[in-house]
Amino acid sequence: MAKHKVTLTLPARELNRADVVFDVTQTDRKFGTFTVSNGSIVWFPRGTRYGYKIGWEKFDELMRSDASRFEHRRGQK
Repeated sequence: MAKHKVTLTLPARELNRADVVFDVTQTDRKFGTFTVSNGSIVWFPRGTRYGYKIGWEKFDELMRSDASRFEHRRGQK
């Protein structure tokens, strides 16, 4: 299985005015970029200019229906 590395780039201004950007690499090669904003998240696969955008409500539905439950939050009850 390929090993992924995720790096985070924080904006230099208020978070509510700029996206948070995650660059994802797979075995030392760029896999894609994931951006998080107030209204949505967008996945940009490597080598593309246009991403796949999904709103928070739809993302919640997708994760609840298709993702496996795996981790719990530390310090939460």
